[in-house]
Amino acid sequence: MKKCCSSSTILAVMLVTALLFIGGCATGPMGGQTEVEPGDNALPPVSGFADDIQDIVLPTDLEWNREKSTSIKTESFRGGVWLYTGKVEVISLKDFMSTSMRDNKWKLVGEVTSKDVMLAFVKPNKTCMMVIVDDKFGKTSLTLYVTIDKTAAASLNPFGEAVSQ
Repeated sequence: MKKCCSSSTILAVMLVTALLFIGGCATGPMGGQTEVEPGDNALPPVSGFADDIQDIVLPTDLEWNREKSTSIKTESFRGGVWLYTGKVEVISLKDFMSTSMRDNKWKLVGEVTSKDVMLAFVKPNKTCMMVIVDDKFGKTSLTLYVTIDKTAAASLNPFGEAVSQ
């Protein structure tokens, strides 16, 4: 039986393929995301939204923990508990989340800051409580507790004011 490729050729092909794959996953100016300057204290641009809720924006440094998250959707209610973790500073994450929630018309109704941070936000038919915790292993976790009352939303005008029937 004749050998078609040497083991060093196979290794070289695998290495080139791996480098191409890693290079294709990198983000930067060519990937459509803006870069954060090294001296900036701000978190990088957003990667997405909490679950598929379009008015809770998250920074790119956070990854969703599917095993420790729960979502519920019924005819009249939607919500859940979502856990995200990443290597970010607690205060930077608090500032980012406060600003992005305000930009998305959420009202801050409560804040508790100690070693950990708890933020509470409301909209006419929504609530969102956030708990930001710095763990011992250099990661920060963000837990979102979200409720959306779909039936209340039906009786609101576009400005979030109750409509009398």
